[in-house]
Amino acid sequence: MAAAKPPKPTSSTPKGKAGKKADDKPAERVVAENRKARHEYEILDTLECGIALVGSEVKSLRGGRMSLDEAYGRVEGSEVWLLGCDIPEYEKANQLNHKPKRPRKLLLHRREIAKFAGHAFEKGLTLVPLKAYFKDGRVKVLMGIGRGRKAHDKRQKLKADTARRDIEQALRGKR
Repeated sequence: MAAAKPPKPTSSTPKGKAGKKADDKPAERVVAENRKARHEYEILDTLECGIALVGSEVKSLRGGRMSLDEAYGRVEGSEVWLLGCDIPEYEKANQLNHKPKRPRKLLLHRREIAKFAGHAFEKGLTLVPLKAYFKDGRVKVLMGIGRGRKAHDKRQKLKADTARRDIEQALRGKR
């Protein structure tokens, strides 16, 4: 007579908690966000791109020190540059430190540069960095193509956002 196999033990933890699955999205750690850009510009399209940095800049970013407030993108020839971005010096780098507001090259494919360059040269459109974050150990910048808003457009957007928020709160309160 053959011995029956004992049943396999089942995991008591839910699938999401047990371990990382192959189809899970990698965790993104946001370093800086340009919240003012969504207010100042109507974002038409976004594109994730890499950025060329030196070692002390990466160390400073890991500490969460970066400002995108005055930053913008510029297409020069077949390259895209991030200008006005402030990454403060890393204290422990001493002589090997970087300039805080130096221009930084954005890493894009040729077809992406051609598409972005075409949009960037249209009247009234600007390349705006929306956020910078770590993804798979690399620094990424989410760039957006934005059209500047006029003062009355900003007021209308604020009014619509407030109305939407009030409706959501009222619906949440009835539950």
